[in-house]
Amino acid sequence: MGIIKIIILFVLAAAAEIGGAWLVWQAVREDKTWWWAALGVVALGAYGFIASLQADANFGRVLAAYGGVFIAGSLVWGMIFDKFSPDRWDIMGALVALAGVSIIMFAPRGA
Repeated sequence: MGIIKIIILFVLAAAAEIGGAWLVWQAVREDKTWWWAALGVVALGAYGFIASLQADANFGRVLAAYGGVFIAGSLVWGMIFDKFSPDRWDIMGALVALAGVSIIMFAPRGA
């Protein structure tokens, strides 16, 4: 699987998981109607499906790498949907996490 496809799958998975969690949060914490939570549950299920499309057969590796994508994606989501302003430490932490993703997913491994 090419690097571009791996990245696209991580971005789609992040949108589904972060979006799903945000929808549930909105229903519970911001008094949105119940169907926001229902949509969130559907989105969270979609996340699980999308993550399983990664070519790497190691569940732990894919989920560990996705954790870094989740960190950066959550900050971006907050900026877009909640008008959150990350500080330099948030940004530095996200960059470190994305460096970890790159190491986990793209390091050369012996056969």
